[in-house]
Amino acid sequence: MIIPLEHYLIFGAVLFTIGIYGILVRRNIIGILISIEMILNAVNVNLVAFSRSTSASPETGQIFAIFVIALAAAAAVVGLALVLALFRVRKTVLTDEITLLKW
Repeated sequence: MIIPLEHYLIFGAVLFTIGIYGILVRRNIIGILISIEMILNAVNVNLVAFSRSTSASPETGQIFAIFVIALAAAAAVVGLALVLALFRVRKTVLTDEITLLKW
C-alpha cells in the first residue's frame, strides 16, 4: 500500500501548527524549545515526502533531513545552555518573569 503525498503533507502541516501553537502559548522556555524541535520535525517530514515523490533519487531528502536533525541538535544544545545560564542567575525559566536583557 502506497501512502499518497497529501497524507504526508497534512501530517507535516499538523506538526507545524502544533509547534507554532506551542511557541505562542507556552510560558516555559524549555516548552518553547520543544515546540521549535517539533517544527523542525515537520520540515523533515515534508523534505522526505517531497523527495520521495518528486526526486529521481529519494535519498536526497533523507540526507537533507539528517542535516536538519544535526542543526536542530546543535540549536538545542545552545538553547539549553542559555536556559541553564539564565536559570542560575534568575532562578526561573518562565518567559513572563524574564523582562530585562541586563542582568
